[in-house]
Amino acid sequence: MSPKPNTPFHFESLVWDWPIAIYLFLIGVSAGMVVVSLLMKRRVLGEEAAQSGLLKSTAIIAPLAVIFGLFILILHLTRPWTFWKLMFFYSTSSVMSLGVMLFQVYMGVLLLWLALIFRHWLTALLQPYPKLSWVGTILSKIAPIERKLEPFMLFLAVALGAYTGFLLSALKSYPLLNNPVLPVLFLFSGVSSGIAAMVLCAVAFFKEPVDSPALAFVHRLEKPVVWLELFLLLAFFTGLWFGGGQKEVAVAVAIGGGFWASMFWFWVIGCGMVLPLALNRYCSHNVRHRTSFLLTVSGLSLFGVFVLRFFILYAGQMTVV
Repeated sequence: MSPKPNTPFHFESLVWDWPIAIYLFLIGVSAGMVVVSLLMKRRVLGEEAAQSGLLKSTAIIAPLAVIFGLFILILHLTRPWTFWKLMFFYSTSSVMSLGVMLFQVYMGVLLLWLALIFRHWLTALLQPYPKLSWVGTILSKIAPIERKLEPFMLFLAVALGAYTGFLLSALKSYPLLNNPVLPVLFLFSGVSSGIAAMVLCAVAFFKEPVDSPALAFVHRLEKPVVWLELFLLLAFFTGLWFGGGQKEVAVAVAIGGGFWASMFWFWVIGCGMVLPLALNRYCSHNVRHRTSFLLTVSGLSLFGVFVLRFFILYAGQMTVV
């Protein structure tokens, strides 16, 4: 049988394919949403956090994104039924093993933090079940630790957002991926996708008022995050270009032409970053506060980060040292 021809999604040096890109995207969304939610709760929401559609969005999407991401990763393993070993036998020399440890702690703390925020809702939900009344009692007793838990939750979310970049940068034979800027780039692109997912869900499903203080805070945060993301992309490729050798070749292959270069320039930079910035800058105040506008801009930003994960993964594996 003749070998498959090279395509944008299949080539000789490809090791990690599209399920990994989706996994990286979902983990970034979860970490980004939690980072923004923590800042928003401290700065704006306070004790009213449980009433916010934005925080309700985080309560649903952030845990589910991690669960689906890990499920995809498990199915992608050569022997998925042995994944349980990674959950109990850790190796400090394995990036994957350290990541599993981080996932476990992150999920435990995240679920506890969300349970404390929505404890009154959970207590009311469990009221018809007397045998589960102890859940509400325990949550009420430990409620004072909620604010003390938040700095640790922020640390875990930041670590998880950066971890996805460290996971790829451990592939030392690929010069585009073995880049110290990648973890920081993935962290801030995750925050960007987290903001977009949060706004989409809150506006579409929880009917968050377009003039709410929480939504205004998220918008103020969004602009510098996108600008920093653009700067990190510039630093990412500039560092490689001046590195010479295969690093320079990797940049030329990735953004100099071809399918993935087109995806990068059109979807990631054009539609995912420049267009949302331009729309927010030049559209009138009335237009910016329309639900359709918020959904469009957030959808563009979210899809831009989604394509960025695919671009980094696939274009990064096209050049080998």
